[in-house]
Amino acid sequence: MRRKSISVPGLDHDDQPGPAAVTVTGAIGGLLVTGGISGHDPETGEIPKKAADEVAQAFANLRAILDAADCTPENVAKITIFTTDRSIREHVTREWLAMFPDPESRPVCHTLVQQLTGMRLQLDCLAVLAAQA
Repeated sequence: MRRKSISVPGLDHDDQPGPAAVTVTGAIGGLLVTGGISGHDPETGEIPKKAADEVAQAFANLRAILDAADCTPENVAKITIFTTDRSIREHVTREWLAMFPDPESRPVCHTLVQQLTGMRLQLDCLAVLAAQA
């Protein structure tokens, strides 16, 4: 099995030894596996003050990682949403439907409430690489 790190400017985990995403390829096919994708602005490093803006930025950051891996939302198999509070659900739903508009072709979604430091949510994504799909 071969592994390749994908770095996206502004989305790397600067304080941790790891890229924004890792692709894993092998006999079972190619996978894209991300680390936690926050809603921080990749240019400023800041988390938006409004929940709606933070959620929108997290999904924009996910798109940037998918693009860097030559994937689209159609390649996504599962997203896990870690949140401090389910009250942001309406914002998540709005971004979810924008990214996955076809009700017949949406990935699995799992939401977990847990403590996060300095943010309201993180996304974790599993996708099939476009070349393998």
